[in-house]
Amino acid sequence: MTLIKKLFTEELKKAGITVNGTQPYDIHVLDERVYVRVFLHGTLGFGEAYMDGWWTCEDMAGLTARVMRAGTIKHAQNFPDKVLSLTQKAFNLQSIEKATEVGEKHYDIGNDLYAAMLDKRLVYTCGYWRNAKTLDEAQEDKLRLICEKLSLKPGQRILGVGCGWGSFAKYAAEQYGVSVVGITISNEQLTLGKELCKGLPVDLRFLDYRDVQKEFPEPFDHIVSIGMFEHVGPKNYGVYMKTLSKVLKPAGLFLLHTIGGGGADPWFNKYIFPGGYLPRMEEIIQATRDTFVIEDWHNFGPDYDRTLSAWYENFNTVWPTLKATGKYDERFYRMWRFYLLSCAGSFRAREPQLWQVVLSPTGVSGGYKSIR
Repeated sequence: MTLIKKLFTEELKKAGITVNGTQPYDIHVLDERVYVRVFLHGTLGFGEAYMDGWWTCEDMAGLTARVMRAGTIKHAQNFPDKVLSLTQKAFNLQSIEKATEVGEKHYDIGNDLYAAMLDKRLVYTCGYWRNAKTLDEAQEDKLRLICEKLSLKPGQRILGVGCGWGSFAKYAAEQYGVSVVGITISNEQLTLGKELCKGLPVDLRFLDYRDVQKEFPEPFDHIVSIGMFEHVGPKNYGVYMKTLSKVLKPAGLFLLHTIGGGGADPWFNKYIFPGGYLPRMEEIIQATRDTFVIEDWHNFGPDYDRTLSAWYENFNTVWPTLKATGKYDERFYRMWRFYLLSCAGSFRAREPQLWQVVLSPTGVSGGYKSIR
């Protein structure tokens, strides 16, 4: 124990973190079993130890940013990390049989939770903070940015792959006069999304992307996928791109909005996003090689730090009300706090990225005009 504790303490010192120190980003150990747990189980053990109340930290995002910049997270990777990496390579964890698991375990947790945490439009992806001052403004600006990148025109028919609660569909139909077909693998999102989009030319369906062509053989003017590609998995990238290329008109555009960086984390895979995997740039390039021309690649990853921090502030403010429902306990609170703030810190450290990639079937004649 003494040696493991020493190694743990010295590794954190490299990141400027003092165990039981006075800075808000310092870690405070409440149960010394945490040292062995992290040694044996890496990042999975670190997250679970926090959920169990074995350690705490006032500035979780600051702690995460510092340890990631120093490479401490990579050093902490252990057996579970290696097993997950090998499993992702060997098996299709996002097959059509397993695809609905993330919907059931994450997106179906409760619409009350997401309504309390997110902006008024229920956008559960990174906001665009270039000119925004509030979360509502950042999310509306993001939706407008996507519509402008696609050059939407009244009367066009759009496919939304991973439509969430219909936030993009509702905005695009109201503001640009288009009709939208949206697909999701979350029953809770679908139920509320249909209610929110009532009266608009919006058709939301419970459907896997692999079945789109069967249901909608008529090609769409444009396609948008916002925050869904993280659930596709590397073994399915080729199928994903080929499937969508078949339902897009030759002159259409496909906007892919995704977190990028590469790989999966055992704690997040177990507790937050089952089967989740962040694509690498080269994997996207390879997957689109025979189906699309990459017209534009926009990275605004630092905006996710601000978005996640805003979500946490909302969640933390309404926590007493959520707790009173009896659906969420203190362990859930610690899990959700670890999720939101550690993600905010990782984007602050510039470890993952946020990409908007504009694709076309054969290349835009004369070139695509980038919009920021």
